[in-house]
Amino acid sequence: MNYKSILLDQLNACYNDKSWFIPLHEILIDLNATQAAWETESKQSIWSIVNHLIFWNETWLGRYNTEQFELNSSINNDDTFFVNPHSINDLEWKKTLQRLESVFYSWNRALEESADLKLISEIPSYFNAPWWGVVSNLCIHNAYHIGQIMLLKKQLLSLSQEND
Repeated sequence: MNYKSILLDQLNACYNDKSWFIPLHEILIDLNATQAAWETESKQSIWSIVNHLIFWNETWLGRYNTEQFELNSSINNDDTFFVNPHSINDLEWKKTLQRLESVFYSWNRALEESADLKLISEIPSYFNAPWWGVVSNLCIHNAYHIGQIMLLKKQLLSLSQEND
């Protein structure tokens, strides 16, 4: 087994392969926009976390594909959770889900097409971390937030059963 196959396994476990936890695609498939935008007291919503995941997966994929790596200090991580309150409708939610699917499939394609040498190459401007380590940590980041999304969905379903 090599880095590529391990990373593909991690990535797919996060998005669409049932393994140790329910994959993100399966968690989100039956939610509508109102449910996805429902916020807890801490102002978190499934939609906001999905936007955060899209942002970081797209950012790192862009860095991976272009091999251009610049730390952008102007990124405020809290801003990556933003959901436009004027765009909460099923069409926009569907677009969000399509964008999420696209970035996961783009990561899959990028890894499949990668030479093993790229995965072991280090990123001098990022603590000399090897690409395989960065992608592995991105998958851990995804899994962490997938757990949050699952808990939010359980809370949402629990509330809706109480109101029935």
